[in-house]
Amino acid sequence: MEQKEILQNIETIRQRIRSAERAAGRREGEVLLLAATKTVSAEDINFAVCKGGITDIGENRVQELLSKYDALERDKMRIHFIGTLQTNKVKYIIDKVDLIHSVDSLKLAREIDKRARAIGKVQDVLLEYNSGGEENKSGFSEQKLYEELPEIMALPNLRVCGIMTIAPKCKENTEYCKFFTKTYQIFIDISQKNTHNSNVSVLSMGMSDSYESAISCGATVIRVGSAIFGARHYPESKNEKQEG
Repeated sequence: MEQKEILQNIETIRQRIRSAERAAGRREGEVLLLAATKTVSAEDINFAVCKGGITDIGENRVQELLSKYDALERDKMRIHFIGTLQTNKVKYIIDKVDLIHSVDSLKLAREIDKRARAIGKVQDVLLEYNSGGEENKSGFSEQKLYEELPEIMALPNLRVCGIMTIAPKCKENTEYCKFFTKTYQIFIDISQKNTHNSNVSVLSMGMSDSYESAISCGATVIRVGSAIFGARHYPESKNEKQEG
């Protein structure tokens, strides 16, 4: 995709975000557009940031993030990790990311806390909720989330900032709302349980095909990739999340 198309896409998405915010009775600018940058070159990422006004990017794969990291104009962006994160890979990104969206187990939370403590950092994270109850997707069930939440929130070098979900693929845009509404309800409930080292204010949900529905249901962050940078051109690994 040519870079001028990237700029056009960003502007189109911003207009649609503003329209969705107005339709939902929300304040303009309340929703953050996060650019999902899996398979996108560092050159195009920097362009989207420096020329398109993107402030936040999200990477799915540890190795890909590491391969791009030095080429990114990092002083102009916040870097999120939005894909499946294995415990043995935490050490490679703990000093490189601002927010981890995909904490899906107490084991992973403990590892992030351990690695953050080693470098004197408090790591901001989101807890991933499996809103569709899909066996092939990671994420907490509602029961497991509430069971493990107190211990996760007590970890001193981990700050719980909110909830993330990847809804099941739906044929109609409006079908996403049942998954997003449930996630929003859990998000609101958990936000009432804030501790001294948690600040539940981020609800990350909605991608290229569903972000307007997500905005109508309360999302504060939407993760958009292909609608900005164009379609990806290689098949997904079975253990990788579909983002964007």
